[in-house]
Amino acid sequence: MKPNDSGNYSEFGGSLEETVKQLSGLKYALDEASIVAVTDPKGKIQYVNDRFCDISRYSREELLGQDHRIINSGFHGKAFMEELWHTISSGNVWRGEIKNRTKEGSYYWVDTTIVPFLNEEGKPYQYLAIRHEVTARKKAEEELQLLLSQMMQIQEEERRRFSRDLHDGIGQSLFSLLISMDTIISGGDYDKLGALRDEVAHLMADVRGLAWELRPSVLDDLGVIPALRTYLDTYSKHYGIKVHFTSDLRKRLSIQEETTIYRIIQEALMNVGKYADVSEATVSVQDCGTTIEVSIQDQGKGFSRTGGTNGVGLFSMEERARVIGGELHIRSTPGSGTVVSLSIPQPVAESE
Repeated sequence: MKPNDSGNYSEFGGSLEETVKQLSGLKYALDEASIVAVTDPKGKIQYVNDRFCDISRYSREELLGQDHRIINSGFHGKAFMEELWHTISSGNVWRGEIKNRTKEGSYYWVDTTIVPFLNEEGKPYQYLAIRHEVTARKKAEEELQLLLSQMMQIQEEERRRFSRDLHDGIGQSLFSLLISMDTIISGGDYDKLGALRDEVAHLMADVRGLAWELRPSVLDDLGVIPALRTYLDTYSKHYGIKVHFTSDLRKRLSIQEETTIYRIIQEALMNVGKYADVSEATVSVQDCGTTIEVSIQDQGKGFSRTGGTNGVGLFSMEERARVIGGELHIRSTPGSGTVVSLSIPQPVAESE
């Protein structure tokens, strides 16, 4: 540190009065931007600013003389707190995120920096804690983590279903085919080759069916409407449910939008086939200019979405719609059927 022109030592320059003024300005800026607290070496609170009181819901009188256990949420374990105190009591700065609890019992997260002030012996005589609230970010991270967990669950459900279909369907067919071939080879009964050929044909159909469920090639080659017509034909034969399909869509959409429409209709109809107990359903895909409107309806058993048990399938449809900026609405009443509606916004063509 060098002396200024007046002979006074100051990092800020100017007179002592100017230095005090600058320090006061820095304190004001810090108080406006951050949650600030000062504690003694034992952790007793000696100073808090207004933002600390606002976020904790405690008055200044309730906080002074207390330690930070007053806002302890119980979220962090003993080892976490021991590491924090070991760091700052050793004269080192600690940085991290802490979950605290307000006087009213709600929780908030703060990104925290704790700076020890050291005496001549190098021992802390007080600690300055500067915090910034990050509750919104932490909530977003938690929601993202939940989303990833649910998406992984969806993935595993699909893998489990595919594995079951391979084992119980194609796997059993191959085993039966192997036995038939062994019988023909050992007995010389070549008249049964015709029946064996039929089994191979059925097995090939099963393989094509699984491949179609994974990703129908016609969806990429010709678009969502031809893909849906083919799927609905196969669906009706499998479930015995007649699907009335209407569409005036004459243009290709983005591959993501077409995939979303296809998968949502597929998922909704699978639910109809499994749970609705109906002989008919209706599917509509309409180009309304500014939006593409998709509807899947049945007059079956319906269901209730209360209680938070929405199911992986419904979550999958909602997430698919959200990813492309669409809106999905599911209206269902026990005994009165179900309507699944998807609305996808479309760019408005600029007039010349």
